[in-house]
Amino acid sequence: MPITEAQGRRAVELARETLEIFVIGNQSTQMTEDAGILAEARGVFVTLKVVGGGSEKLRGCIGFPYPIKRVSDAIRDATVMAASEDPRFPPVTREELGSILVEVSILSLPKVIAAKHPIERSAAVIVGEDGLIVSRPPLSGLLLPQVATEQGLDSTSFLEEACMKAGLSPDAWLDESTEVQSFKADVFTETHPRGDAVRVELSRTSSHASD
Repeated sequence: MPITEAQGRRAVELARETLEIFVIGNQSTQMTEDAGILAEARGVFVTLKVVGGGSEKLRGCIGFPYPIKRVSDAIRDATVMAASEDPRFPPVTREELGSILVEVSILSLPKVIAAKHPIERSAAVIVGEDGLIVSRPPLSGLLLPQVATEQGLDSTSFLEEACMKAGLSPDAWLDESTEVQSFKADVFTETHPRGDAVRVELSRTSSHASD
């Protein structure tokens, strides 16, 4: 069942509240008990972006691919980790809060892409709708659906990027020993730092983008 606009707004508000409390230590903010989808167990990712000069730059992105936590708890935990534990970035500072955009992705349950031959996996990926998890134990990498549209990837290049995210060679998705899973996501983001939250309309395209 799709996440409603009200639920998406609450998810983003919760991530923003958590971020402000974690960075500033503002204990005056009151967090309410969440119900509905936010009380269910779902995969969740929180993405932080720095906006300025007409552009957005990634500032942190961490989450939980599988439904191991309530959505509200996953949002709180992922927000703190995105702000302080993403190895690509230093911890978020108080001075940055006014320029950081908060985005929350609530995931469906990942499913293995079934194919008689690995090369058929590319045709099964819907760019702009599917996210990917590529794994070959102990390595694993995940890309959210919006990554493909933001970077202008077709299904093959999306699979290659997911492989590299896992620390594998770009063509590892063609190996039968590599597992490829896909998932959907409802994505909501602030319109501007500390602003209202709206649904991100992902651009669905065919499995192979035209040249």
